[in-house]
Amino acid sequence: MVYTRIVSAKVRATFDRINDGDYRTMVDGLAPSFQYRFHGDHALGGVRTTRESMLRWWERVVRLLPGARFEVQDVLVNGGPWNTRIAVRSLVSGELPDGTRYENTVFQFMTLVWGRVSSVETVEDLQVLERALEAVAASGVEEARAAPIID
Repeated sequence: MVYTRIVSAKVRATFDRINDGDYRTMVDGLAPSFQYRFHGDHALGGVRTTRESMLRWWERVVRLLPGARFEVQDVLVNGGPWNTRIAVRSLVSGELPDGTRYENTVFQFMTLVWGRVSSVETVEDLQVLERALEAVAASGVEEARAAPIID
């Protein structure tokens, strides 16, 4: 029970750091060997397995959705430190260049092995995300239509 609370608090703190503009905290928490999958064939989709590609991905996220904030709703933790499964439900929101708001629900499923993230799978409503990316592209940011960053 104590371990579950510690992991949940660490996950919430990581999202707080991301909201403060520090995405490197998330990248620093990755295991030497990891897989990060974001569903969909869009500028933020794809599978990444290197620290370098994760940094490039986060830099793209910041360029395409500046000011996006995560509000963690639920963190579910199961297992021990040798194999911890985590499910996170959060709301992501931010203003788009056309003045409309981007609001979506993000589900992340993670695996921790001895305190390091070995896998992340991110799922959200792709129609909502793709409309947001199209609004960003229509404002002149062509990168919103770019191919996914993948390894």
